[in-house]
Amino acid sequence: MAEQYDLIVLGSGPGGYVAAIRATQLGLKTAIVERENLGGICLNWGCIPTKALLRSAEVLHNMKHAAAYGLTADNIRADLSAVVKRSRGVAKQLNQGVTHLMKKNKIAVHMGEGVLKGGGKLEVKGTSGSGSGAGKVSETLSAKHIIIATGARARDLPFAPADSKRIWTYRHAMIPTELPRKLLVIGSGAIGIEFASFYNDMGSEVTVVEMLDRIVPVEDADVSAFLEKALKKQGMTIMTGAGVESLVSGPQYVRAKIKDKDGKVSESEFSHVIVAVGIMPNTENIGLEALGIKAERGFIQIDGLGRTNVPGIWAIGDVTPGPWLAHKASHEGVIAAEAIAQALGNKVVYPHAMDKRNIPGCTYCRPQVASVGLTEAKAKEAGYPVKAGTFTFLGNGKAIALGEPEGFIKTVFDAKTGELLGAHMVGTEVTELIQGYVVGKTLETTEAELMATVFPHPTLSEMMHESVLAAFERALHI
Repeated sequence: MAEQYDLIVLGSGPGGYVAAIRATQLGLKTAIVERENLGGICLNWGCIPTKALLRSAEVLHNMKHAAAYGLTADNIRADLSAVVKRSRGVAKQLNQGVTHLMKKNKIAVHMGEGVLKGGGKLEVKGTSGSGSGAGKVSETLSAKHIIIATGARARDLPFAPADSKRIWTYRHAMIPTELPRKLLVIGSGAIGIEFASFYNDMGSEVTVVEMLDRIVPVEDADVSAFLEKALKKQGMTIMTGAGVESLVSGPQYVRAKIKDKDGKVSESEFSHVIVAVGIMPNTENIGLEALGIKAERGFIQIDGLGRTNVPGIWAIGDVTPGPWLAHKASHEGVIAAEAIAQALGNKVVYPHAMDKRNIPGCTYCRPQVASVGLTEAKAKEAGYPVKAGTFTFLGNGKAIALGEPEGFIKTVFDAKTGELLGAHMVGTEVTELIQGYVVGKTLETTEAELMATVFPHPTLSEMMHESVLAAFERALHI
């Protein structure tokens, strides 16, 4: 007889394991099914270990510029294997943390590949034993509700699939055995730019190719322009409006044919290539078609609470339409768990659909990029009368004291109502600053409340205040 649960979560990434925890907090008997590592891609191969790599590169950069702070540091070098080891250690520590959370919350963990069978049943195919004695085992679980949280993987180029040797995805780029001498990064979204920044700071010669007319194209145009200028100043080659037409890898090289924005095709040789051209949802072979679950280009279609078109089946995170961000997945997990609890009779939870306009985006390159809401251009396209204000890091005492005077903060308002429509930042630690504006947008704040808020001095956050003042021609320090 199938083991019975209130909820089974298929996938244990930041969406899945958070959904499971929230469900148990609400009294639901819950299980998680995971085929690889608790914590999913984000914790083991994505968000967290990449930030550990980037932190090492940041420290290396600061050490090389110690003289600017009145300090002396000699014989500075990077030990790539030690940098990678530290990153993997951070991921392992957090993986163990999720394992602890599962035990603490009494969530049953079933390791294996899950397949939806209909009627609330899920078949789990796993492995028992090890070595020559290992064998395949199968068990059937049953639940009143199932959440699909199987995540996504890197998209390959059709003409040059990743080979882990010369052509890498983000996963290969996190565990290099050698430092690329000359690196080509295809794609300038968050993943591509973060790895370009890491390897550039580590000493690689980096070229970034972006098919659109600017890098980090989802960001405000002013942020894109500033970041491109900063990265070029650091020594990167940036090619926008360009495309890679072919890649041919050899034992020690990759030859790339690149068409530039003027249509000219040239061939260049690189030691390694990172492909960062998007993601593909992990929705194959999990039973969607047999159950008639609606998906478009592999992404499961859901309502605001995470329901699919099939009763009892829910989906969250990177298997659903974007933005494809860990914090969006976690919040969707909470919403879905609460909606399931409500459906099972809980009368003290009131789930609300998430407003995607209030989801922040962060890119951890050097300098960092962060944003929330509408860009200035998108606000105008939407028909808003716009007031926008910008304040530069150069006008902030804390930024100058830190030796980080490059960057700016931009805020976008509805000129008629004062509603905060969006905020866009580039510079040191802006990924921490952005949350202030996210809270403001969630509370539906206007310029009046932000102007009346007292910001501590000296802090980088004062620039947030000044940017708001600048939008209404009241800036004090510029």
